[in-house]
Amino acid sequence: MAYRVVIRACALAGLVALGSGVGAAETPVERGKYLVESIAGCGNCHTPRGPGGVFAAGKELAGGFVITDGPFRAVTSNITPDKETGIGNWTDAQIAKAIREGLRPDGSLVGPPMPIELYRKMSDSDLNAIVAYLRTVKPVANKVEKSTYQIPLPPNYGPPVGSVADVPRADKVKYGEYLAGPLGHCVECHTPLVRGHRDWSRIGQGGQEFKGPWGVSVARNLTPHPTDGLGQWSGAEIKRAITTGVSKAGNRLFPPMGFSFYAKVRGEDLDALVAYLRSLKPLPHAN
Repeated sequence: MAYRVVIRACALAGLVALGSGVGAAETPVERGKYLVESIAGCGNCHTPRGPGGVFAAGKELAGGFVITDGPFRAVTSNITPDKETGIGNWTDAQIAKAIREGLRPDGSLVGPPMPIELYRKMSDSDLNAIVAYLRTVKPVANKVEKSTYQIPLPPNYGPPVGSVADVPRADKVKYGEYLAGPLGHCVECHTPLVRGHRDWSRIGQGGQEFKGPWGVSVARNLTPHPTDGLGQWSGAEIKRAITTGVSKAGNRLFPPMGFSFYAKVRGEDLDALVAYLRSLKPLPHAN
């Protein structure tokens, strides 16, 4: 069930510890701001774009970006706290449910391309932090049209999600897996899509095409394959590609990778991402 989906979640009142090596603590709002504006890259889809794919000034997270992919035309939701056109009248729990389970307050399903299958594994504290931050962003009045699908959507994405614990950051590979999955959904775009479903036995193999104002881009093979993947890339080269969109050979990479968001990813999180990518099964280019 590899449908994807649109929003994110709930408020909290404690402190969220920073990654190892950072001797401070951040509030839920601070953690949420970091996630939304960096690894999660919510604005990459939820901010409308003007000519040439440039983000519309003053409309951060106001929705309206159109994503067309075969059997659907998805229009991203306004996730600012505007009461008429956004999520200002939703409770924290309702926002959280929409993000992690893909169900709106009216019971309707959030359809592709939001990667709900991955968001279901987002930790409670990170989900709460994202919701807390969304409450603080500027409300923007922007009524968006409904998405349309020529494919049947499931009644839900699975049973209600219970409590999800934090992933220990001391285990770089496991935390990198969490960053590349439930938080950053890197593996969503970089894993082959077969008959409408992700083939999770081929994580990171790439190959999917993405059409946009930039033309057609193809998801890169992120596995450590020696010729087709990142096997010959240094850690610094992988980090440069993620944060600046420049390949090992110095070529400019294309959207939909949210390089302007990933430029804000912290060093320790980049280290974890690299450790995880190094752990993947080396695979040749997808057929």
